[in-house]
Amino acid sequence: MNPPPHPPLPIPAHLSEAARQFLTQPPTQAPALPKRDDTDGWLRLIEQTNGYIRTWLADHALPAPVAVQDTHIADIHTYVLRAESDPATDEGPIYLDIHGGALLYGGGDLCAHAAGDAARSTGMTTWSVDYRMPPLHPYPAALDDCLTVYRALLKVCDPADVFVGGASAGGNLAAALLVRAKDEGLPMPAALVLRTPEVDLTESGDSFHTNAGIDNVLSSLREVNELYADGHDLSHPYLSPLFADLSGFPPTFLQSGTRDLYLSNTVRMHRKLLSAGVEAELQVFEAMPHGGFGGTSPEDAELAAAVRRFLDRHRRRH
Repeated sequence: MNPPPHPPLPIPAHLSEAARQFLTQPPTQAPALPKRDDTDGWLRLIEQTNGYIRTWLADHALPAPVAVQDTHIADIHTYVLRAESDPATDEGPIYLDIHGGALLYGGGDLCAHAAGDAARSTGMTTWSVDYRMPPLHPYPAALDDCLTVYRALLKVCDPADVFVGGASAGGNLAAALLVRAKDEGLPMPAALVLRTPEVDLTESGDSFHTNAGIDNVLSSLREVNELYADGHDLSHPYLSPLFADLSGFPPTFLQSGTRDLYLSNTVRMHRKLLSAGVEAELQVFEAMPHGGFGGTSPEDAELAAAVRRFLDRHRRRH
């Protein structure tokens, strides 16, 4: 459902030209969603949306080359990526990148494209999980796949050389992965990166109201969340890790923007981590909507640099 039109907000003059241009774009109109049991309708929507994403990526290709290996890890389709200028090896460190896309989009080759940014910016070998998604594979399929790959990663890499991260829906799965890994007695990674994470599928935070119609990238995903959950309680910690016991989590980097629909998700997760005694760094960017300013603005570069500094602080020197 699209929020009611919101009067245009002034665009801060101190932002970069690229950021200001991005904010002039009208809010993205959410597509009409099929009925819950219309599997073919959902599959058509996914194919159409992935086509839009693929076109956007082709128009915004980054110059730094990345070597991509299309493989299976523990029978889960996974891409292994390495920036061609990066001397990283399979022994570590390794960054486990979990792609976003509303828990519905961004699968197949698209998750490799998304993880290319992680491989470039982290300076690490990057594993990208092509996890299963609804309507054919609702919860817990995606989380099961991420956990399976994480287990496999721990067999080849010391936990101190493992890093986990995700943006948006990928942030949901990255955090839920660690909640479940902790419950199953697995070691935590060296650090966690959550960029504008979808950690509350109930959408209970304040910014789901205050930023509705202001975030020009994202609107409510409640109906998609219900499809993903497949009848399970949306407040369960494996679905909404904001409501989990976060004690024992690794150092965590969190990012959002003042126009981000998921601002409440991010700041509440930050407070929850601090309350659990976890080292947590929060960075909130002025006027930034969900996911940044398109990936090519100086502000986006500043964010990537902040993530890299955070990771480097928690990276072992071999």
